[in-house]
Amino acid sequence: MHARDILIDGYGRIREEVHAAVQGLDAGQLAARPDAEANPVAWLVWHLTRVQDDHVADAAGLEQVWTAQDWHGRFGLDLPVSDTGFGHDAARVAAVRVDSADLLTGYHDAVHEQTLGFLRSLTAGELERIVDEGWDPPVTLGVRLVSVLSDDLQHVGQAAYVRGLVERM
Repeated sequence: MHARDILIDGYGRIREEVHAAVQGLDAGQLAARPDAEANPVAWLVWHLTRVQDDHVADAAGLEQVWTAQDWHGRFGLDLPVSDTGFGHDAARVAAVRVDSADLLTGYHDAVHEQTLGFLRSLTAGELERIVDEGWDPPVTLGVRLVSVLSDDLQHVGQAAYVRGLVERM
């Protein structure tokens, strides 16, 4: 099995879990917060998708799906177009409101397709390419892709947990 096949499988699992985390939830449930400082399902899924879109597009030399397909306009959030949710305080988290689970899964599916297209094009040698010199040691493409995969799985796990709390409220 080629490393890209493992990455394709891993990113496919994120997509499956994103759909499971939001399926059937209404706007109120997507925005519900177990307490004033907690992240709701909608924010968690939006954020993990923005991070994947931002980081993979950067590594692939592609425009983000967020802007290329006007997902920024579809979401209509009062946030800068480049915002990925990193460092959001409680007020910024609350600003990420969506009307439906379909908006979240639509954006995630579009990002997933761009990610898959990039992953399918990779050779083993390309995974060694340095994509970020700002770290010691510098970050390779392979490490960046695994880092995004890990971060996304953590956030979608959090979304599934919050969903369970919301359903019992």
